[in-house]
Amino acid sequence: MSDLSQEDVDSPSSGKDQTTEEQHDDKVENTPAEVTEAAKGAEKSEQGGGARDLNFILDIPLEISVELGRTRLLVNDLLQLGQGSVVELTRLSDEPMDIYVNGKLFARGEVVVVNEKFGVRLTDVVSPVERVKTLG
Repeated sequence: MSDLSQEDVDSPSSGKDQTTEEQHDDKVENTPAEVTEAAKGAEKSEQGGGARDLNFILDIPLEISVELGRTRLLVNDLLQLGQGSVVELTRLSDEPMDIYVNGKLFARGEVVVVNEKFGVRLTDVVSPVERVKTLG
């Protein structure tokens, strides 16, 4: 009764599969390399069973910052600042600097100069127990 063959019936779904595959390919192409590698590592660890390959987390970028000190100013006082102004901080000059990783206190250290650039020598790493306490 109908002129449609089995191929004609199957073709719309196969076209749909091709579109889905193309969209998947587009997502893979637009995904940063780190994320793609991390996903591959996660897939391998899931397939591997009990042993987990955590090497993919080694390429995750972290932001490290060092805090010299803090202060509070009124807006009026802030507007009065100019070149050569000195802002007094709450920390003494011989106190260790706080070192933060992604905004969380990680260690304390002292400022050093290496090849005319500032650096920080770690003097005290915060214990894992203290780090967990600061998360909550």
